[in-house]
Amino acid sequence: MSRWPMTPDEALEYLLDGNQRFVAGEADHPNQDAARRAASANVQRPFAVLFGCSDSRVAAEIIFDRGLGDLFVVRTAGHLVGAEVLASIEYGAAVLDVPLVVVLSHDSCGAVGAALQAHESAVTPPGNLRRIVERLTPEILAAHAQGITDADEIARLHGLSTAQTLLEQSALLRERVEAGVCGIAVLAYQLIDGRTHVVGGHGLSAAA
Repeated sequence: MSRWPMTPDEALEYLLDGNQRFVAGEADHPNQDAARRAASANVQRPFAVLFGCSDSRVAAEIIFDRGLGDLFVVRTAGHLVGAEVLASIEYGAAVLDVPLVVVLSHDSCGAVGAALQAHESAVTPPGNLRRIVERLTPEILAAHAQGITDADEIARLHGLSTAQTLLEQSALLRERVEAGVCGIAVLAYQLIDGRTHVVGGHGLSAAA
């Protein structure tokens, strides 16, 4: 497979190949040497935008066995979308011409867990932490309405909802997906074994 350019499907395959190496304990640790550092100092051409949770156990370049200049990473607690997140993702997709945007959820998510606890106890966390709960509560209510109470399943549903939010709130990203030059993949990561599964997506045959 060529390094660049890539179709959305090729970029997803390239990303998942790295995850398979990580899971097998056979990571190549590519593009992490001094030569890559020097080569990428004045230019970046990542093949994917990775929008994930800030959880310290879900470090994108490590779990996908990538290096400098490979991934354009955006992270917030619970991968919650705001204006700065949208702008960052649009920069990666449009300015850097990246063919793939990934929404990465994971199990045992602290943000989802905090929102569930607040919902069950009716006690909202202090300070700005309450914003996480407020943003996730509608999704928890929607999941409960479907009979879904498992935290990890809610986290996966939140990943799908996040991808839909990106499409709805970013006309630029939506246009690129409709044109076939960019895809959105929703992935779920398992902390215990490091495996990443495709949950859904837009503009990708693998997530059809």
